Amino acid sequence: MKHTLIPVILSGGSGTRLWPLSRQQYPKQLLPLVNRYSLLQETVRRLDGLEDIAVQPSIIVSNEEYRFVIAEQLRVLGKIGKIILEPYGRNTAPALTIAALAAMQDSDDPVLLVMPSDHVITDISAFQATIHKGMTLAESGMLVTFGITPNAPETGYGYIQYGTALHEPGTFRIARFVEKPDLATAQNYLEEGSYLWNSGMFMMRASIWLAAIDTCRRDILEACRAAWQSGSIDGDFHRIDKTAFAACPSDSIDYAVMETLSARPDMLPPGAIIPLSAGWSDIGAWDALWRTLQKDESGNVVRGDVLLHACHDTLAFSEHRLVACIGVENVVIVETSDAVLVAHQDKTQEVKHIVDILKQRNRPEIRSHRKIYRPWGWYDSVDRGERFQVKRIVVNPGAALSLQMHHHRAEHWIVVRGTAQVTRADKTFLVSENESTYIPLGTPHRLENPGRVPLEMIEVQSGSYLGEDDIVRFEDKYGRKEN
Repeated sequence: MKHTLIPVILSGGSGTRLWPLSRQQYPKQLLPLVNRYSLLQETVRRLDGLEDIAVQPSIIVSNEEYRFVIAEQLRVLGKIGKIILEPYGRNTAPALTIAALAAMQDSDDPVLLVMPSDHVITDISAFQATIHKGMTLAESGMLVTFGITPNAPETGYGYIQYGTALHEPGTFRIARFVEKPDLATAQNYLEEGSYLWNSGMFMMRASIWLAAIDTCRRDILEACRAAWQSGSIDGDFHRIDKTAFAACPSDSIDYAVMETLSARPDMLPPGAIIPLSAGWSDIGAWDALWRTLQKDESGNVVRGDVLLHACHDTLAFSEHRLVACIGVENVVIVETSDAVLVAHQDKTQEVKHIVDILKQRNRPEIRSHRKIYRPWGWYDSVDRGERFQVKRIVVNPGAALSLQMHHHRAEHWIVVRGTAQVTRADKTFLVSENESTYIPLGTPHRLENPGRVPLEMIEVQSGSYLGEDDIVRFEDKYGRKEN
């Protein structure tokens, strides 16, 4: 029997090692780090053109906070998918279990291809050829993982040793999983030749995973089943029950199931590993991104408004201002609207220490960018003082903000492009380009874009308190109580 294939994309991580581009509310998988597509979009596109396999729309398991950005990124690609929202992070084993339950509900025991949303694969043809091998093994009832062929004694990854060869050429039994090694051990693994980096990608039939997690961690399966069965559909999103999921233990796919396969062959499905050489990187830090991107003749990688003179092996990103570098080597420079990072290539893993300090000091730069995305568009806080704030607001065609009120601030709206439909108290009227209107403190109001082009406007807030939590929502087409 031929099974369909459903990509399961895990998109819950925060990716703070790529700060300041990656933030808690806008992590690295949502960023276009390698080309014009985000890492999430690249993951969704990775199976385009796959021959002889019926690929169904993806299941994306995500943190609730990223839901609208993910939906918009799928829309831009012209893709549909099932977006499942986790109210709490519980690691990858519960995420896959929820996805398997969803897949069994909609399909006849499909094969699941589990992929993190924040990895890079540059050789798509090699990747798809490996997927064909994995499909054959998964259809036969095996739990399959993919090991990256190492090219260096990397200490930042876990390793998997492969054992005896299987009937499918280039596939093997799993011998054992090992933790991140020290440098000497990693060098031994590289020289020995049977150790692969743990990619975090897996392939299996949905029923096979559910049977395996039932054997190994029935508590996880029972909590996930209760959370899924008590969940709800909210527009484009599938919300799992918050109370039931709160009782779910946290565990990874590796620890919960994969590492026990060889020790319990009488009770668990057989495990297989397939070596993968396809230009893979998990983009774990800025130096990894530098190694992935195309460089000039001096080994430099630049993006944005950057000038270099006598520089070598340097990564320089500019989002808003001119960045000029003279005589630097092996340096990472990342400029955003509200933060600048300068680090030596050898120290990029230590960005996490800066992130920890920002957390301790409750700095906003750890949580979000100055530019904030919403389901209706975005806003950019361009200036603020003690009793005022200035925002640039863009509302997508046909979109609308909630009907709302503020207790502590008034707002002036100036339209610079498009046409705004404004509801103020009991009146609704249009405001065109180069026109403005005023929203008094305590007045119910709504902003809409009835046109076919983006509505761009400047908002000037004034009042005693300007926080985003000063909002009372009366009606919202996106079902939000907050944000």
